Amino acid sequence: MRYTQGKYLIINKKAIAKGIFDFTILCKEVAEIAKPGQFVHILAGGHTLRRPVSIASINPEKGTIRIIFEVRGKGTEEISRLNINEMIDMIAPLGGRGFKLLDKEKKAVCIGGGIGTPPMLALAEYYQENATVISGFKNSSIAILQKDFADTGANTILCTDDGSAGKKGFVTEALKEYIANEKPDIIYACGPHPMLKAIVMISQENNIETQVSLEERMGCGVGACLVCACKTVRNGEEYMAHVCQDGPVFDSKEVIW
Repeated sequence: MRYTQGKYLIINKKAIAKGIFDFTILCKEVAEIAKPGQFVHILAGGHTLRRPVSIASINPEKGTIRIIFEVRGKGTEEISRLNINEMIDMIAPLGGRGFKLLDKEKKAVCIGGGIGTPPMLALAEYYQENATVISGFKNSSIAILQKDFADTGANTILCTDDGSAGKKGFVTEALKEYIANEKPDIIYACGPHPMLKAIVMISQENNIETQVSLEERMGCGVGACLVCACKTVRNGEEYMAHVCQDGPVFDSKEVIW
């Protein structure tokens, strides 16, 4: 796993919903090697442990990446206070395995739940009009990145629990409707564990290859600690994998749900 540690320039910052921030970071050496599904590990001022944040978008030509994160505690709150033209301390790109990419002509369904939605943007940028992005949120006030997805050319389906925007209901319902009309070549998903489990059940019933990005608490981010262990299957036997190093993306058949 190749990565680098350094301080990089924030060249754009936006608050895109309450408590959710969007940073564009100039980091040429990271953008050149980063892959969809990988993440960065950020040092927050006054804190010892870094905070993992998924990479939302990669632009090797401009030497930039985008990260989108939600303030969930004191560490992410401190990171959110960083501004344009300030430096952000990152180890990146991390994750021994990002998303498996098929030929761009293949049909992909990219499913994000809540703050698990940003990693789907890099996939939409890759597959463009051959991608269908299904994203789910509690309500319209936190429904992020819909224009970004549409700008890639992807078909976008928004779901909200309360029906305040898009379809009322869960992403699983939208996925079933989509599959009933067209079977994709691959499904990608990132979000809460119950959502992923439900998506995998649907994909298995329809024999569709599925890749899931697991969200776990992390300590080191490079496989040295045991904080992000998860149960998987390797060579027919149960194996405790590390999300940071063996993932964060796994074939759905590997994960013990």
